[in-house]
Amino acid sequence: MAEHYPRAWDFHHYLKNVPECDEQKLAANLQYLDEHGLAKSGLLIGVDGHLAFSLPQITAQGMDFLQDDGGLSAILGVVTIRLHDDTIKSLVETKIRESDLPQTEKSRLASAVRALPAEVTKHLTLKLVDIGLAQGHVAMQTILKAVGIS
Repeated sequence: MAEHYPRAWDFHHYLKNVPECDEQKLAANLQYLDEHGLAKSGLLIGVDGHLAFSLPQITAQGMDFLQDDGGLSAILGVVTIRLHDDTIKSLVETKIRESDLPQTEKSRLASAVRALPAEVTKHLTLKLVDIGLAQGHVAMQTILKAVGIS
């Protein structure tokens, strides 16, 4: 399909030249690619379950998938992570409870964190991220573990 982009792939001659081609398997693969947005399957399923094929076509997302560098999707695909301030407070509170501080100090500090307004929580979060990244060797080990290299 990529070789024929932006035109659809006229695969009917392919089916004639490959007699062992399983239409059910072809239909399943085209549908799978379609459901992931990598191709337009061109698959038509009759009410009796009969499979009919029109011309499948690769999508821009499919072309990007085939590129070594991820194509434009890699450039345009920005990931935004949103954490509610209560979630941040809960994470910080968990770390407080796991700390070596005396129990009275843990309770006092946890209460203070729960009482923080959203803007202060945001500022605290940015500071904690800065501190985490400043611990380069620890951050690098965490990154390696997250991507399955370590």
